Amino acid sequence: MHITIIGAGVIGMTTAYYLTKAGHEVTIIEKSDGTNNCSFGNAGYISPSHFIPLASPGIVAQGLKWMLSSSSPFYIKPRLNTSLIKWGLKFYSNANEKTVAKNAPHLNSILQLSRKLTIDLNDDLNNGFSLETKGCFMLYKTEETGHHEAELAREAKKYSMDAPVMSQSEIQKMEPNVRVDVLGGVYFPIDCHLHPLHMMASITQWLTYAGVKILYQQEVQDFEVHSGQVKAVITDKGKIPCDHLVVAVGSWLEILSAKLGINLLLQPGKGYSVTFNNRPNNLAHPSILVDARVAMTPFGNALRVGGTMELTGINDDINMKRVKPIVDAANDYYPDLHLPEAQVEKVWTGLRPCSPDGLPYIGNSPHHQNVTIAGGHAMLGISLAAATGLLVKQIVHKEKTEISIDAFRVDR
Repeated sequence: MHITIIGAGVIGMTTAYYLTKAGHEVTIIEKSDGTNNCSFGNAGYISPSHFIPLASPGIVAQGLKWMLSSSSPFYIKPRLNTSLIKWGLKFYSNANEKTVAKNAPHLNSILQLSRKLTIDLNDDLNNGFSLETKGCFMLYKTEETGHHEAELAREAKKYSMDAPVMSQSEIQKMEPNVRVDVLGGVYFPIDCHLHPLHMMASITQWLTYAGVKILYQQEVQDFEVHSGQVKAVITDKGKIPCDHLVVAVGSWLEILSAKLGINLLLQPGKGYSVTFNNRPNNLAHPSILVDARVAMTPFGNALRVGGTMELTGINDDINMKRVKPIVDAANDYYPDLHLPEAQVEKVWTGLRPCSPDGLPYIGNSPHHQNVTIAGGHAMLGISLAAATGLLVKQIVHKEKTEISIDAFRVDR
């Protein structure tokens, strides 16, 4: 078939990889130049440890407290927006123990599958991802957070994940190059990390050699639909025919799906990162600074520090009041780093596509015979990309999927 994919982020690119491997002719449409979407500046985590959905017990109350502070890790811009209000009400209704207990096993299944597939994909692409299987620390400074993280460690063991709770001295032994100022932490050896830019470059190179057409800087305007099938995608540069359409446009999913008559709830969650190069001392392991909601990833002698969740609509504005606490937290947890204050021109920002229940949308359109949706991965885009790509290929082929995808259906 001739398959058209809208979106050249990591979800669209891994989907193109699996469909091309299966023998299809693939065209990718991307509205940007393909050099700086949310797939590039993230922490690069492959994290089965993140099996608890974003909509979880206590997150709403914590979020309301954070909103009172201009430098908090979470912010919603107050505005009369119907989509935001609907999303917020649905998120609130999902943030309970019963829903999490129902959704966590499905999130765990796709995370575990994706970890295996990402390693296989890296091997197939000549180890081009700078992939490391060192695990990740969840570090905390307070007893209250420590109790919460210990409970998550116990939950992880139900999914056959090793997650030892470690003291400060035990963590320090695993971080010989920097001082670690924490009360303790949980170590997830199953977690991995890679360099997002290297991953995207490797996949793009493979796709290009395989004959995939990547049409950059083309904005989708409409669709040509006949008898319940999308026959062509209409962009500002022309018409691209297709036998099957895959929509993988990240935070623009709600907007683009609406053009197809598909109603999806989704909000873009803005995050920031700063990469410090040529570090004289660096971390040996990635870590999440739980109290501050900051992620830290070592890339050789470079260190990426990222965080925040802003629901402010689709924009690329940078709020330095929210960037400063990210770097401050890094220096607080690792006093030897002495990271300088970030300069605005060095700050990267991207939009994470957040569904209201913390699960991605992966499945066929309820209104079309030849349209598959792949989006809503929130902060797990890199983690879930490989599994999503394989699942979409299986959906297109009408094969039995590797795992149950009922929890990810578009019309849930």
